[in-house]
Amino acid sequence: MKLLDSDETVVLVTGTNETAVARDRPLALHLQREIDNRGGGHTYRRAIVVGDEPYLERPQLHGNPTISIGGPGSNGVAQQYAGELPTLWQESERVFVQADLEGELKRVALWGADAASTAAAVDAFVGQGFLDLLLERIWRLRVSHTM
Repeated sequence: MKLLDSDETVVLVTGTNETAVARDRPLALHLQREIDNRGGGHTYRRAIVVGDEPYLERPQLHGNPTISIGGPGSNGVAQQYAGELPTLWQESERVFVQADLEGELKRVALWGADAASTAAAVDAFVGQGFLDLLLERIWRLRVSHTM
């Protein structure tokens, strides 16, 4: 049985160390609910949460739209993305929303200088409309096929 669709299912990646699990996983679960609610009940229009180590070990996940949550020091995917992705929004050099929403692979890094700043990055991603923009770009092509 197919559980993921590489075009529609968003992969949320957090660090796997104890601190990242305690601080960043709840943020990922919050973001997962936001994405799932916007999915409108479509089977694959949802999000899954995985740790950075399992994500990096499974190349089949790398084709999915991916959002890393947590800083480069605690999340291996964020470490990679921080150096590659342009900054879309930042606050006081402490809160960062980085993303490539134009390329074929949609990638996002949400992180901050500390746990509160990472939470602010997740809030900004949702509140500033970046999440809706990402989902529109992922799901818009499929909308025309289902009508």
